[in-house]
Amino acid sequence: MTKENKRLLAVDILRGITVAGMLLVNNPGSWGHLYTPLEHAEWIGLTPTDLVFPFFMFVMGVSMFFSLRKFNFKLSGGVLLKICRRTVLLFLIGWMVQWFGMWLRSLYNPDVTFFDVMFAKLRILGVFQRLALVYFFGSMVAVLFKQRFIPWIIGIILVAYAVILGMGQGYDFTSDNILCRFDTAVLGEDHMYHESAGGITLALDPEGILSTLPCIAHVLIGLMVGKCLTEVHDNRDRIVQITVWGGVMLLVGWLLQYGIPCAKKAWTSSYVLITCGMASSVLAMLIYAIDVKGHNKWCRFFQSFGVNPLFCYLLGSIFAIAFGTIRLGMDGDTPITIKSMLYHMWQAVTTTDEAASCLYAITFVLITWCFGYILYKKKIYIKI
Repeated sequence: MTKENKRLLAVDILRGITVAGMLLVNNPGSWGHLYTPLEHAEWIGLTPTDLVFPFFMFVMGVSMFFSLRKFNFKLSGGVLLKICRRTVLLFLIGWMVQWFGMWLRSLYNPDVTFFDVMFAKLRILGVFQRLALVYFFGSMVAVLFKQRFIPWIIGIILVAYAVILGMGQGYDFTSDNILCRFDTAVLGEDHMYHESAGGITLALDPEGILSTLPCIAHVLIGLMVGKCLTEVHDNRDRIVQITVWGGVMLLVGWLLQYGIPCAKKAWTSSYVLITCGMASSVLAMLIYAIDVKGHNKWCRFFQSFGVNPLFCYLLGSIFAIAFGTIRLGMDGDTPITIKSMLYHMWQAVTTTDEAASCLYAITFVLITWCFGYILYKKKIYIKI
């Protein structure tokens, strides 16, 4: 495929791989029994698990270029309405998932009130809310600024954020961390996720307000890769360009981490460059394997996730809550849930709890995939 107007299957596959990856790492059979690659780095560092969300955000940026190109990157009433509508929808979906989970848990806890469910304990930000914010601000940058200025905007954001963290103890896991202080002041501890590291637990939300700033740069890097894929018509030239730029970002990010530590939970500037560089390189390999060489049979599984990514992730989020909360019975004082049943089933046929936990996560992904596959076969594409 060398024509610009043909769809790159590799983009769908990378998107699908990231969705499957997010479902896998977010749904172990037991959080107390994880293989190390399936754990997030406690604070500073990088594991394979720390790649899935930034890869998804990178592909989101790529897709944003394709979407906004239809409007010639011009801000109009219709374009603004589309951007705002999708932003609000993503925010509401994030809250609805949380409301569903809290409501379901309240059925088994009479001390939880309606006010607790709806307002008092609501986590204001989360995965869907972060996607909403970066989509809104990334799209606004794309339609308000000429594309030649966007690399400068990316650089300014990453430098400014690195300075903010450097001056505000942002690389230290303490209550004096600027991320902790800023988000607590704006959101309140009861509306934030609490992270733990080194035996310390803090109200430090990995999808907080301040750490959303570098995510805007993250999605804009994806936007620039989308520009390359659109304007360069030959796949081999596309591969060369995004591989080179991916390698440059990876090298710069790797060097910067000696002064700007790589941390997913703070979404540091070095983390942005390293993960975007890796995502670019993986996308280049997929384009070569799938769109140049035509080796696409192996990737049908991921295509089912890739054509309905947010819906599949939403469905997986609902399944995760339902599987782990709805009680099928009691074993003494211990609730029996779908999750516990499946996990114990795998424990009975494996030698380690880590293997059982991993097999449960794979089973969970396969269950979600079944629904995504039905939509894919029926050519039903649910856009969120």
